[in-house]
Amino acid sequence: MKQNQLKGWSVIWWLFKLFGLPITLPWLIYHLFDIMQQKRRKATLCGKVVMITGASSGLGEALAHIFYDCGCKVILISRRKEELERVKNALMNTYHTIPTYPPIVVPLDITNINSLHSEVEKVIEIHGKVDILINNAGISYRGEVINTNVDVDIKVMLTNYFAQIALAKAVLPFMIKQQYGHIVCISSLQGKISIPYRSAYAASKHALEAWCDSCRAELADQNIEVTVISPGYVKTSLSLNALTGTGQVYGVMDKTTEGGYSPEYVADCILKAILKREKDVVISEFTPKMAIYLRTLCPSLYFWIIRKRAKKLKKEE
Repeated sequence: MKQNQLKGWSVIWWLFKLFGLPITLPWLIYHLFDIMQQKRRKATLCGKVVMITGASSGLGEALAHIFYDCGCKVILISRRKEELERVKNALMNTYHTIPTYPPIVVPLDITNINSLHSEVEKVIEIHGKVDILINNAGISYRGEVINTNVDVDIKVMLTNYFAQIALAKAVLPFMIKQQYGHIVCISSLQGKISIPYRSAYAASKHALEAWCDSCRAELADQNIEVTVISPGYVKTSLSLNALTGTGQVYGVMDKTTEGGYSPEYVADCILKAILKREKDVVISEFTPKMAIYLRTLCPSLYFWIIRKRAKKLKKEE
């Protein structure tokens, strides 16, 4: 019996040496090299000026924590001054970086597009530059196309697209002058594949991703990086604050949102994407990723699946 067991283990070891080692060893070497490289790149973030919109809660707050912990000079932007002050105090009481750069709080409604340039100039006066802009602020939407006021479409597009690119355009001249900069736009899976009852939201994210693709190509010679992050569901208050077709607040925490990724996990993925200078990052489970490929490779099947989903959601209402 023992001899049979020994023979079995020897066969397994032989198979591992034959097939496992040629795969495992290079993977381990690459993984260790990647970890070392990320540590070196992370060290270069110390002292960088990072501007984060939507920083008063959720993913924006998680991003503020992760970049402040790296020793960055963080600029916190949101409409809610009290919440920004709360985040600022939490950062300063949690982390003790050397040197310490107190976060700058900028209460600002980014949809006031005409004021963005002057606000950016105020930040430049404080720190002299903006190295990384993370366009995270946004608003979601729930409703039927036919019953949605055009004003709602306009408001969602203003917040998720026009305000985002306006802020980027206000920052870009300074980045070009310093010959370095990184624009990070937080999109969504719905910026790549639309689903029923999210028309205004998906349209705004589609537009943002298209703008980023053009911007990235045009500014490549200026040493300006542009990264699009497309997460799946993130456990934040996005669905609670979503607009309905009439412009009212949705006020419901969706089950999909409730079961989504933690903001801290997504923030960590974004940090890694910035360190690696990745262009387009999807943070999602397997099935949504496959849906993206299905939309490209077999659109007729994708449209059939989405039509079925729309009927199912309609019955559940």
